[in-house]
Amino acid sequence: MKANARRLSTFVGDEVRFFRAWIEKPLTMGSVTPSSPFLTRAIAAQVEIDRPGKIVELGPGTGVVTDALVARGVPQDRLVLIEYNGEFCKLLRKRFPAATVIEGDAYDFDRTLGHPADGSLASVISGLPLFTKPIEMRRKLMDTSFRLLAPGAPFVQFSYALVPPVPAEAGRTTIWTSPWILRNVPPARVWVYRTEAVPA
Repeated sequence: MKANARRLSTFVGDEVRFFRAWIEKPLTMGSVTPSSPFLTRAIAAQVEIDRPGKIVELGPGTGVVTDALVARGVPQDRLVLIEYNGEFCKLLRKRFPAATVIEGDAYDFDRTLGHPADGSLASVISGLPLFTKPIEMRRKLMDTSFRLLAPGAPFVQFSYALVPPVPAEAGRTTIWTSPWILRNVPPARVWVYRTEAVPA
């Protein structure tokens, strides 16, 4: 009973935090509410836990996807969380003390991370509102991600749109799309991008 009360209190608190942040800076927020457990589990399911390397989450907000990653078995010390909102960063450090939480620009996360080695990341998960940015900026984010990701490792993005946030490039990238996750407000889909294998 107490655990349920704590979960309800956390949920209500996160709703208020999200709405307040959206009111203050609407274009930096993908939604006025955190993602539902159904969406966060669908996102976490696409991360390859057995692949070595750090797992980077861009725009984790209050940590609902982070929590799903930990529940799936990702050790906190493998997680690097890059969040623009300072208050959210404080909350993330409290909730995930073993994770690396960086307050900074997720759209320029190579520099924010201090230029990690190419091919060193196991997965990148993005909660960024990509459709609020020009397509050139979205492509730059994708190019940076694929350079830092191990070959074939996933870039995972969710959105509420009918079309992918960044179109696939023939001969270079592939996209897998989940079914609509209706138990989320609004309904959303998960998009998983990978680089195509280069023929030998």
